[in-house]
Amino acid sequence: MISLKNNINQEWKVLDIMHWGENYLLSNGFKEARDEIEWLLCDLMHYKRSDLYLNSEQKVNQNKVSCFNEWLNQRIKNKPVQYITGRTEFYGNEISVSPEVLIPRMETEKLVEVAIDSLKTLSRPKVLEVGTGSGCIAIAIGSARKDAKILSIDISTSALEIAKNNVRANKISNVTFSKLDFMKETPKGEYDLIVSNPPYISKYEMNTIMSDVSHYEPHIALTDNEDGLEFYRRFCVIAKKLSKKDGKMILEVGLGSHPIKAFNIFNSSDFNKIDLIPDYNGDLRVLKIEI
Repeated sequence: MISLKNNINQEWKVLDIMHWGENYLLSNGFKEARDEIEWLLCDLMHYKRSDLYLNSEQKVNQNKVSCFNEWLNQRIKNKPVQYITGRTEFYGNEISVSPEVLIPRMETEKLVEVAIDSLKTLSRPKVLEVGTGSGCIAIAIGSARKDAKILSIDISTSALEIAKNNVRANKISNVTFSKLDFMKETPKGEYDLIVSNPPYISKYEMNTIMSDVSHYEPHIALTDNEDGLEFYRRFCVIAKKLSKKDGKMILEVGLGSHPIKAFNIFNSSDFNKIDLIPDYNGDLRVLKIEI
């Protein structure tokens, strides 16, 4: 197999790099090699996915060949593609990411969909987002509901800076941010909607998750360092104080038995209605509570 590193001064075309990169990742055990190489090449060449093959004979300059080679070296160390390129897409918006924030997942788009739908009868709703990370959820809701007033909180200063930059880049004007430790402090105000994708992986499960997640993504956004339910208990205690009359709370939940455990926390308290909603894969991943 041709070595991109050892032949860095030869002439490379987009298709050459695509084939070499795919084979290189496959030989290193990456099952989704073609998708990952296409993602990296599109970012490298500033192409849309649909334009990649139309430009397959395009020559690639040496600086870009060197950059791509470095990206592959990072990828075989299991660094997520999104951290390599520094960006991803979520709900139609481009989101900058770094290891200080969780990479937005497609499953979380269902959380956003349910949240937006819960606001459809309200004018100028007030929304509280707990644990904003990259700001992707607030940006998606703020873009869909420009009349909404959204407060997004996070304990991480680094995450808040990234979220603020993403809000500016996506030209969202109805989101504000505050640094706050939700487990110890109570946000001010009353809200029509509380939304969150909280840390829900238990400390026991952290050793079993994929290495590209456990080694690179921020543990503070993944686990509560307990049983994966601490944030849900906190939401259960504090929800009525934060909610307006007929307010709602939309929370993402984990896989396996986690959805039922989270459901039972709220079901044992005095809430009007509690629903578990499947995501696009049919997994119960969204908990909707009418407060």
